[in-house]
Amino acid sequence: MRKAAVVALVAALAGLLSACGGTAGGASGDQTVTVYTADGLEDWYNARFAEFKQQTGITVQAVTAGSAEVVSRVGKEKANTQADVLVTLPPFVQQAAKEGLLAASAPKGADQVPAAQKDPRGRYYALMNNYLSFICNPQQANPAPKTWNDLLDAKYRGKLQYSTPGEAGDGTAVLLQAQHVFGDQGALEYLGKLQANNVGPSSSTGKLQPKVAKGEILVANGDLQMNLAEIDKSGGFSVFFPADAQGKRSTFALPYFAGLVGNAPHADNARKLLDFLFSPETQAKASDAYGIPARSDVKPQGAKAEKITAAMSGVDIWVPDWNSVLGRLDADLAAYRKATGQ
Repeated sequence: MRKAAVVALVAALAGLLSACGGTAGGASGDQTVTVYTADGLEDWYNARFAEFKQQTGITVQAVTAGSAEVVSRVGKEKANTQADVLVTLPPFVQQAAKEGLLAASAPKGADQVPAAQKDPRGRYYALMNNYLSFICNPQQANPAPKTWNDLLDAKYRGKLQYSTPGEAGDGTAVLLQAQHVFGDQGALEYLGKLQANNVGPSSSTGKLQPKVAKGEILVANGDLQMNLAEIDKSGGFSVFFPADAQGKRSTFALPYFAGLVGNAPHADNARKLLDFLFSPETQAKASDAYGIPARSDVKPQGAKAEKITAAMSGVDIWVPDWNSVLGRLDADLAAYRKATGQ
């Protein structure tokens, strides 16, 4: 939630063409819209953006990067805005709003998104729900880890990695979850100990999946949507939620949030895309990507929805105060870096 170095994904009717180091450039004229997005939804975007072009004639150009990186890029381009729509994870979407990078919008159907999952000023809305998770290689990490304490075992030295808090949404989520489990100071102490096993910084959560599947590392952080989707494609790892000292497993939602970029060069097309993304028909397809519809009136159905339910069985869900998280994020990240040396 993310994540990879910037990769441009240009959506056409036949699919998306991707290239490392791409830009938002491409098709010209009024029949385009550019999305800056956190990674993890590439395959889902491929299908949805093709449907959108078929319906409207508008080509979607998507630039994919880490959750913090896409916000940073919008900020750097504020004087010459390139993006029309921003999709990213908390607390980075709240950061974008605070920095004045998002404009108010009212996508059709967004009234069905619960109040707790949208900005009261209409600058961003949860598009798809997702949850912090962890993955392990069950063949080589045998027995598989079950608790936070298990991850401190010396057998994981150089075989464990998590994406960096402050750079990846999922990495920031690891810090928040540790705070929830151990308390603020306890989280720093725990992550300081865990550093003995940690391979080192990573701005990409998605890149950790193939490393776990190949056995290069045995444990990594992730998010449920991305992990289950990858398991479907190639397997090689399993999802787990570490238990605390009392045996309690917990996690929290990491929604993909979408908003209209301020001074968007193709604002009308952006609004059409947001209407499309929040339509009941598109929301119902969130399960195709192992996501959960943000609209409360659209219920996940099918085999993939059942896998989500099974994976979350027995896991308690708590709700962060994202504005509070954002308010203390700089201080928390500074304390984290000091405790871990990263």
